[in-house]
Amino acid sequence: MMQSLAIKEGNGIIGGTSPNHTNNNVTPPPLSSSNISVGATGNTNNANSGGVGSAMGGSLAGVDLGPSMLGAAGPAATSGPSIPAGTGPGGTPTTALSVYHLITQLCQRPDPNSPKTSSNSGPVTQVPATSATGIEALPGSSTQREAALLELSKKREQYEDLALVLWHSFGVMSSLLQEIISVYPMLSPPTLTAHASNRVCNALALLQCVASHPETRGLFLNAHIPLFLYPFLNTTSKNRPFEYLRLTSLGVIGALVKQNDNSDVITFLLSTEIIPLCLRIMETGSELSKTVAIFIVQKILLDDMGLAYICQTYERFYAVATVLSNMVAQIVESQAVRLLKHVVRCYLRLSDNARAREALRACLPGPLRDATFSQLLKNDHITKRCLATLLLNLSDRVEG
Repeated sequence: MMQSLAIKEGNGIIGGTSPNHTNNNVTPPPLSSSNISVGATGNTNNANSGGVGSAMGGSLAGVDLGPSMLGAAGPAATSGPSIPAGTGPGGTPTTALSVYHLITQLCQRPDPNSPKTSSNSGPVTQVPATSATGIEALPGSSTQREAALLELSKKREQYEDLALVLWHSFGVMSSLLQEIISVYPMLSPPTLTAHASNRVCNALALLQCVASHPETRGLFLNAHIPLFLYPFLNTTSKNRPFEYLRLTSLGVIGALVKQNDNSDVITFLLSTEIIPLCLRIMETGSELSKTVAIFIVQKILLDDMGLAYICQTYERFYAVATVLSNMVAQIVESQAVRLLKHVVRCYLRLSDNARAREALRACLPGPLRDATFSQLLKNDHITKRCLATLLLNLSDRVEG
């Protein structure tokens, strides 16, 4: 296990060691929300709100989420502090000062001599951590850093330049990576607690902010920071802390691929084998995780290089087609229209490749050929048109 790390940040090198966790109850960050839906071409700025609750809806990495889906993703979100957002690009001066104070709190480490008292006649004694002057009450303690993570995650909508400040402030990215690698030992065997999951998800929410910003996205990729999330995507436990961790990690990857200029992103994801991880989540994850995972696969397919990569060998095409077919069978039972939209679009994009089109003529699931989903898509004219185009590409007659 990594005891220290160093990673390139901007023009410098940052590094550090893993922090210690404490058993404080901390509300997790709200799931990343955005005003953009899948396939839209409007504003792609990250608009993460600290007040998104289970009664409201929203979106994660560009995937529209309903109220019930947001409620199922994790504990209820807590509204951020009532600081006016201001009209400037960076928010109000009060917001900026608050952000810089929280960054200092996040990166600070306690003085090892502070919680100790010494005397000439006796050994050094440790002040109890439960007391008011204990270790966890000191600046830079694990508890203080945890509180800073939570508060920073609430600033993402109030401070538009937060991604730039996070990336270019000394020690921030290494502090966030320390939070991530500190839970690696809890992944196998699966001992991750809800508290530890909530804390690392606060760090992941800030990474998603950096991944969404056009000026920091390339730096984020060049530093290979998404690789630190792959161990989370590789977990299989269905416990809530693990599911929430996978979902938030998918949100970071989804924030990368939803941008329009994503050729570098697709190249990176293909070279790091993200597709097998997404396929497993599409097959065994919760409905919300499946939705974000298939959104990532769909965005990869929409890129010419991604389509060519998947259709290059029979094994790759068969792996994707098999998972999509299994999802169709599951949707027949669950009637999950959100998943169906993405499944149809993935098949439609695959049909643009000549070799894949020939294979799909033999292996396209029956429910997509007949009127099985006609009632489910009754009011979704766009998806119905996509399905009709798919069948036309395969020279099939549209029924129902």
